[in-house]
Amino acid sequence: LILLNNIRRWFVAGQAKPHRKTNNQPNADIKSDCAGSHMTLTLDEVLAVGNQLEIEATNGSEHILLTPGLAAKCGYSMESDPWGNTRIYTSLMGCYVDNTDDQFFNVGLRLKMYSDGTSDVVTRDVTKTCSYSAWASQEIVCDRNYMEVGPFPHTKGHAGNIKDDLTNNVNDTAYGIWKMTFYTPEPTVMMLDEVHEAGYGAMTSPNRLVVRSPYNTAQTYSEDVAGVPMEVVKVGTYFTTPQGLRIVDLMVACPTGGVTVNDGTISWNIPRYITPLLTGRVKILEMHMGINGKRLDKAQMASRGYTLSTTEYHLVIELPIGSPDGYFKSHAPDYQYHLSYTVEPMLELLWIAKDTQSDTRYKVLFPITTPLMPWYPDIADETIPEEGVFKVKFGTLLHDVNLVNITFSTGVLSAAECNAKGFLQEQKYSNGSKFYLLQVPFSDDVVLKHNPEPLLTAYFLPLTYGFMVMPEETPFSYTLAVDASLNDVVLPTVFGTCNNATFFITVKYGSQGHNFETMLGTQMLTPELGRVYGQTENGTHLSLSLPYTSLDVAFELFDTASVKARLDVLLWEPINNWSLSELSLACNFPLTTTKCYSNGTMTALSLKLESVPNLVPHQLTLRDKSCKPYFSDDRFAHFSFNVNACGTSRVFFGNYLLYENDISLDYSAKAYTSPVEPDFQHTVSCYYLSMTWQHMEFDNEPLVNIPSAEIGTGQLMVEMRLALDESYELFYQAQDYPVQKYLRQPAYFEVALLHSANPQLELILDNCWATLQEERTSLPRWDIIVDGCENLEDRYITIFHPVVSDQRVVVPSLFKRFSVKVFSFVKDKEVLQDEIYVHCDAVICDLNAGNGVCSQCRGSTGVRQPVAAKGQRVQRSTTLHKWQISSGPVRINFLK
Repeated sequence: LILLNNIRRWFVAGQAKPHRKTNNQPNADIKSDCAGSHMTLTLDEVLAVGNQLEIEATNGSEHILLTPGLAAKCGYSMESDPWGNTRIYTSLMGCYVDNTDDQFFNVGLRLKMYSDGTSDVVTRDVTKTCSYSAWASQEIVCDRNYMEVGPFPHTKGHAGNIKDDLTNNVNDTAYGIWKMTFYTPEPTVMMLDEVHEAGYGAMTSPNRLVVRSPYNTAQTYSEDVAGVPMEVVKVGTYFTTPQGLRIVDLMVACPTGGVTVNDGTISWNIPRYITPLLTGRVKILEMHMGINGKRLDKAQMASRGYTLSTTEYHLVIELPIGSPDGYFKSHAPDYQYHLSYTVEPMLELLWIAKDTQSDTRYKVLFPITTPLMPWYPDIADETIPEEGVFKVKFGTLLHDVNLVNITFSTGVLSAAECNAKGFLQEQKYSNGSKFYLLQVPFSDDVVLKHNPEPLLTAYFLPLTYGFMVMPEETPFSYTLAVDASLNDVVLPTVFGTCNNATFFITVKYGSQGHNFETMLGTQMLTPELGRVYGQTENGTHLSLSLPYTSLDVAFELFDTASVKARLDVLLWEPINNWSLSELSLACNFPLTTTKCYSNGTMTALSLKLESVPNLVPHQLTLRDKSCKPYFSDDRFAHFSFNVNACGTSRVFFGNYLLYENDISLDYSAKAYTSPVEPDFQHTVSCYYLSMTWQHMEFDNEPLVNIPSAEIGTGQLMVEMRLALDESYELFYQAQDYPVQKYLRQPAYFEVALLHSANPQLELILDNCWATLQEERTSLPRWDIIVDGCENLEDRYITIFHPVVSDQRVVVPSLFKRFSVKVFSFVKDKEVLQDEIYVHCDAVICDLNAGNGVCSQCRGSTGVRQPVAAKGQRVQRSTTLHKWQISSGPVRINFLK
């Protein structure tokens, strides 16, 4: 927990800034400092991704490229962080340093920075003069890539073990290092040239002898000192002076371990007494801690949380992970995001040997990188559902992590594509770390949506962030999902009105458009049914027009003048089977169900009511069970009978006669549990005046001249119309064509002679047929009426309907009515067309002319009774004229 808090504090507050500058010049922000026996050169952002740095040492007029091996041999080291911040350390006893009396040191470096290949190079020469005179008798430096020891051999009592051999002076004129013996512990003797070729550094200054060794060479060995592993070099150096040959035994021991990480703290343990370097008791005079080669005072250490303490066997430096002098680095082993933390503490000691009183300065520069630590970026769901936008904050991530893409439910979008869609924002903290803010509208296709409740929408956004750690280009990813719910659904609504014959239904879409199914009664609204009911849509509304006689309408009750019909409309969501909206619209429509005629004929219309679900109209009868409907279908039964027949009762009261009959179910046709209380009974009645007085005047004198009609000429007009139903009260108008009908649904036609009230004339239908085209002579054709009779070859025989006088029909003989079940033309089992046209030839007969009988087909199902064999054609007396009439088209909907 302490570690995570330290890291988050570093990320968000920007406490450990990596000295990152905004200047993009590759040679900008170069700073040089003198720190004890070193010169430090600091460069910002030189090693950014794509850049390379070469360092050359200036040696007079020459520039020597510092390779890793040469740098370790000559006292140069370098450290860089992932952001390109670079530190170059130069030992003042380095090979190419201009040394004046071991007090003044001129350091020259040439920096070459390559950005896009070796042809694009920026060069910067840096020089720095440092002065340093606080040399101890022996200086030991443990740098990153080398170990260095520099005794002061010209004074007795120095730290090294010096032996004089004035009798074995090998050369009186050539002074300097002659040879060296390395002990591992077996001795290995090398001449100076061999020493240099092996990668070691050995040189003399005006007052000092300097020896360097890289780590892990053939002549170094490891030794455990107080539980801390140390790299050790032991060498005897032979060099000549004007006084003769001298032998100096030198030893360097540098720690290579001793680091532990626990609870967010780095602990670095160094042996309190480095026994390989000591031949007797010593006293520690000074003890300093530093960072990056520079000492820190007590106040600086306290502000950073650093401590330097001693135990019986160790010196202990403690640094919190996330301290401001280190930096974090990203890693992605096994595609999982991890962090490491790097910091470079320094320990500097000064001790004195109690027996020789010679002093030794011991300095260790020790970069520490923690083991990889799993890091889980914070995920903040800042979504406010009412705003309709997912807001996801993902972070924090280091500067060396780039977002490559995001995988949505619909596919992968690159970071650039996410930016282009307005989804993504990258925001940075002052220390270079960053987070990503993702904003995705609920309405976008990448968001998954469903409705757990009718008014509630659940939004779900699955995400997989794809990242790349730079410059290693190591990928890793994070998968997460966010969700939100919002009561944002506006349900569709349905409302309606009625006129004298039609239901008008309007559906207003909700917020999810046309996401519902429509039920009309018990039937689903299909595209075919929608065409029958004149369905129209405009993207926001749906409209329907249903005649009250439609099959989807339920009859609740009726009387002699009206019927109460109800249309149930249900909008439902089929996936979850939710009822979204419903309407039950009941209206009264004018309908004459009983008619009384002066000739003693009664007609009655009975309807199937919703309250009597088992009623079958063709099973209805009058009191006399032999009196059945002359026409019926699934919803209607038509009766026509004389008041003196079919069990009609007669009651006198006052000056009136009341005739009554009952329409009920035929018990013999179906078993009923209670014949006393049948499921359905409809009483019909007619009133007649039993006595009426009419005044007439007459003259009994004979007429001189008998009246006669004069012969004249004129035009007669015949019209064929299609009725809405078998009542023949309402007819389709010109704007209603093409009329929509179901396959095998009856179509009711009426042919009438117009502008005539002559009862001595009769309209006869000679031939009727159907065609695919409007042209009456086109082929194919199918006969409906042949020579005035039904087409006996038709599977569904044409039905003639009786015509009785009413307010509209004054002379019934001038009208003919028939119905035919709608059919289609088929060829090779394929429907040729979904429309048909009906044509007829009509003949007008004079009933008074000649001796013949002018009548429709004898033996038909019409009202007249046959007087000859069925199908026998009757000779007409006189033909006045013949008319050709057509109707259509009738469009067929192929619904079973």
